Amino acid sequence: MRFKDVFSIIGPAMVGPSSSHTAGAVRIGRVARHILGELPQKADILFYGSFADTYRGHGTDLAIAGGLLDFDTDDARIPSSLAIAEQLGMDIVFKESKGQFPHPNTAKIIARSGEREITVIGSSIGGGNIEMLGVNEFDVKFTAMYPTLILFHDDRPGMIADVTRVLSRENVNIGHMSVDRKGRSGEALTVIDTDSSLTAELIREIAQLATVRDVRLVDLTAAGGGESS
Repeated sequence: MRFKDVFSIIGPAMVGPSSSHTAGAVRIGRVARHILGELPQKADILFYGSFADTYRGHGTDLAIAGGLLDFDTDDARIPSSLAIAEQLGMDIVFKESKGQFPHPNTAKIIARSGEREITVIGSSIGGGNIEMLGVNEFDVKFTAMYPTLILFHDDRPGMIADVTRVLSRENVNIGHMSVDRKGRSGEALTVIDTDSSLTAELIREIAQLATVRDVRLVDLTAAGGGESS
């Protein structure tokens, strides 16, 4: 059983003014950045609910941009993140949108770099905590509170067993798993959060499993270095 850590109780060290509207938004942006795997060339940000109503006044736009730059929640550059993104050639468009989501503080990020494009939906649920609700039209949920594997693969018998066998061999404990697929034997997405960090070698081994298309690691437990201005 996992116990609440200090982060989940009092929130993260952060650049204000709000843990929900800034710290949580930074973390949603960082999730998108880690799944894309590099600095986006273009990002469309759709805000819903109270995010749409207040994002300018609460700095949610700056926070999302900071996350896309891989800044951590307490990075002093967050107030300048839009200027830094522009200097680095990132084109960011913010839109107010409507839709029904479990939480009013919800954002959808469509990030592109070269031929690669990813879409993530996440909600900031308070205290800097987030719940991711979807990746690339797959309905998967995760909190990004722990190192999280994102596996793009084809649906096949034994796929999950193969992945868990590799993790078990390396003494990596699975805390949560979420799986969705577009159809039997079609494209699928598996999200696995773990209790420990994962080595590059281990990720490469999983990437070589049959029918795995791509593997990404979302690890917000590591300090965000971000891009230099």
